Amino acid sequence: MDTDTVITLGNEALMITVGIAAPLLMSALAVGLLVGLFQAATQINEVTLSFIPKLLALVAALYLTGPWILTMLLEYTTRLFEDVIPATLG
Repeated sequence: MDTDTVITLGNEALMITVGIAAPLLMSALAVGLLVGLFQAATQINEVTLSFIPKLLALVAALYLTGPWILTMLLEYTTRLFEDVIPATLG
């Protein structure tokens, strides 16, 4: 296995990680922003108020994007094995 293959696989792994994390992080960011606006409008300064809505948003996002995330991981793992195993055997 040469250096270019390793760099390509590492780059692809980082892009897959960003793609998998993006829906979850964006949902938490959106809910955090909405809760922050609500807290600013009502002047409720409770730190724990944003925890439950963010948790529920993350669960919903994971439920909705879970099959897509699993498909991305399986495809990447399959490509990884197809690229690495022949390179190590021959």
